[in-house]
Amino acid sequence: MKDISPQLQNQIAQYQQLQNQLQVLGSQRVQLEAKLREIEGTLEELGKIKDDTPVYKSIGMLLVKQDDREALKKELEEHKETLTIRVKSLQKQEKALTQRYEDLAGKIQTALGSAPTPSDAG
Repeated sequence: MKDISPQLQNQIAQYQQLQNQLQVLGSQRVQLEAKLREIEGTLEELGKIKDDTPVYKSIGMLLVKQDDREALKKELEEHKETLTIRVKSLQKQEKALTQRYEDLAGKIQTALGSAPTPSDAG
């Protein structure tokens, strides 16, 4: 990398940093989307079962019977709403980072394509 300018080296470092950030954001988004699907499935099942069917909530390592289904449903809906907002926020961040990542990739390609080769130098 001796022939690469400090500016290009900096762009390559930024590019690698963006790549890592995108991987982290993508991983976080996938985890939140999985939790969101789980909550949606739970709400769907809660709507299917009969009113006299006992319902339990997992608290740590305990299952606790829940008599107030409406409160449980409201809690799940609120959690779903929070997760939905967080997923959308991550998607927005990912989109912005992806744009920066692609722009930087173009600049690096251009710089490498126009960088002097060893035969030009001498």
